[in-house]
Amino acid sequence: MLTLCLRGLERDGLVKRTDVEYELTPLGHSLTEPVIALGQWAQQHIADIDAARAAFDAAQDKSITLHT
Repeated sequence: MLTLCLRGLERDGLVKRTDVEYELTPLGHSLTEPVIALGQWAQQHIADIDAARAAFDAAQDKSITLHT
């Protein structure tokens, strides 16, 4: 799975393969700030994300119970 992800990133021009190693290209490095911002956003909203997941899982469990 990791190989597929890395190949996709290589295809998108975000990483390049050198022998058996990958390194970020300048375009890949340009993602550093947005990825950090996304991580910070996720940390700030983890309670909301957890609540949304719990609600989704409960609805799925209820749906499965109703259909069996």
